[in-house]
Amino acid sequence: MQDRVVLITGAASGIGAATARAVAAHGGIPVLVDCDAQPLASVVSTCGDRALSFVVDVSDLDAMQAMVDAVCGQLGRIDVVFANAGIAAFGPVSHVEPAAWWRCVEVNVKGVFNTVRTALPAIKATRGYILINVSMSALAHAPVMSAYAASKSAIEAMGNAWRIELAAHQVQVGLFYAGWVRTPLVEEGALHPAFVRLRATMPGLLNREVTADEAATVLVAGMVARKRRLWLPGWLRGLYAIRSLLHMPFAERALLSAAPEIEAFYLEGLGSEGALASSFGPRERERSAERRRQQAS
Repeated sequence: MQDRVVLITGAASGIGAATARAVAAHGGIPVLVDCDAQPLASVVSTCGDRALSFVVDVSDLDAMQAMVDAVCGQLGRIDVVFANAGIAAFGPVSHVEPAAWWRCVEVNVKGVFNTVRTALPAIKATRGYILINVSMSALAHAPVMSAYAASKSAIEAMGNAWRIELAAHQVQVGLFYAGWVRTPLVEEGALHPAFVRLRATMPGLLNREVTADEAATVLVAGMVARKRRLWLPGWLRGLYAIRSLLHMPFAERALLSAAPEIEAFYLEGLGSEGALASSFGPRERERSAERRRQQAS
């Protein structure tokens, strides 16, 4: 990683923040991108003197282009792009707030497209590497998580297509499949009883959490080796191999049994906290409120 410029979206917390620190520790130059200014400033201060940071919403193509132009202007190159930024929306299709559902798709799918599209000329110039955070949700599609599962399945397909498209340009594309990583996104999910009930349907091995630092170790090693697929934990490659079985009747039995209770928990939250509070975690609710304030002004 020595002197490699690594652009990381969603870098203000969780996997993105841990990866930025790991890149810096391995001699690379992390470029941290996130929409949350205060935590981003805190993280970049731990990534060494050469690290850069930009407050950008990945769903804004023009803003992403301006950011990439600034990076190339200051550093002259981009060697690796880690399209990591993502949010989650939660709720059964009958009741989930439509704006929350579509915002999840916008950030997770449009954000990955915008990240790759704007950085691609620089990546082609360095014959670099693109890495996309796909997650286990591209393999197994849980109830009340349709927006998240749909978005992760979409970016998996995008990455597979781009790997073939870009091979002739000596650009390699990797996909990162992770299970439960202890991040603010997962911690916010634990605040919702319906999410807790959903996780209770999963066997112990599937429910085990790893740390963001463990994820960063795998990610940096994958960047160095320019791997086409990364797994955390490693046995997820087995689920990938048998993914067609994950939605057979026997595999869905526990979820089918739990679905009515999960929906009931969701409706309790809907009644007491409101639509966005039931569909989004606290951070994304605040971002939504801030976007509304900016639009009103």
